[in-house]
Amino acid sequence: MTSLVDRLWYGKRRPLLFLAPFAWLYRYIAEAKRRKAEKKRVSRLSAPVVVVGNITAGGTGKSPLTAWLVNEMLSAGWRPVILSRGYGGKASDYPLLVTKDTLPALAGDEPVMLAQATGVPVVVDPDRCRGAEFALDQALGDILISDDGLQHYRLPRDIELAVFDGARGVGNGALIPVGPLREPVSRLNSVNFVVINGGSEAGSDGQRPENGAADIEHPQLYTMKLEPGQLVNLKTGETRAPASLLGKRVRAVAGIGNPDRFFNTLKGLGARVTAVPFPDHHRFRPEDLGSDSGQVLVMTAKDAVKCRGFAPDNAWVLHVEATLPQQLSDSVHAKLQACVRPSTS
Repeated sequence: MTSLVDRLWYGKRRPLLFLAPFAWLYRYIAEAKRRKAEKKRVSRLSAPVVVVGNITAGGTGKSPLTAWLVNEMLSAGWRPVILSRGYGGKASDYPLLVTKDTLPALAGDEPVMLAQATGVPVVVDPDRCRGAEFALDQALGDILISDDGLQHYRLPRDIELAVFDGARGVGNGALIPVGPLREPVSRLNSVNFVVINGGSEAGSDGQRPENGAADIEHPQLYTMKLEPGQLVNLKTGETRAPASLLGKRVRAVAGIGNPDRFFNTLKGLGARVTAVPFPDHHRFRPEDLGSDSGQVLVMTAKDAVKCRGFAPDNAWVLHVEATLPQQLSDSVHAKLQACVRPSTS
């Protein structure tokens, strides 16, 4: 499926151009929904709101960037709360306060992963405004970070960050279904920061990356790199260094938006990889985790939260950590200081 999507959306050509009328219809409906939502938007909340999102379909690295922002906020003395739609979750009541032990079937895989990775409160609600009000009413924190909320226009926001996959960029530049864009590239004119996941070294100081995202223009453009962290056994909690995969036969399973990124990371560590991609947000079953004798089973943190209860003994999760330029951290903090609400006490 990934290779098909790459051919149809992420080349320079537009083989689905015959679907252009549907792309025009998609844009008309999306813009109508945006206007309607913005009319219902409250002007401000009592805490700053930072929105992380993208204008392309599929995985770009929003969750690692969200986790990085949380750590930056914690270091600066803020008490962040993550807001999420909870895609794939089926809770009976919202808002839902997520902990590291919440079932992914209720909250969705990404909120549980973020709760485990950051240790901060995560509030799931398809209505992010309701989730934000709940977080503030319950005094869960003093800054809200919305994961994948760029198109949730009823939610007021103080800072917007748009994320792109460095290899894919904007693809063929067309709207869904002709191309991968949820919104036109002109949407970037209104975001505060653009982050390229997997850009070249040339982009590490905010300069233009030399890769698939080279056509993206923005005055505040930065490169994010995902560095392999610890390997953790899902059954025992044992930890190993990523270098332990060198020369190992690895069965890699991934149900994420761009599984090739994960597979390439493992190959970069010297593993002999058998790649097994699944659809994004796949509901794993025990039979999905079979492996040959002598193989090491490795998965992403997002997938691991759904597999912990039935993972075999040879199942490991590879954690990754986002690294970004200090200049971006400084710019975000400066922007936040300008957004601080005066005390009402």
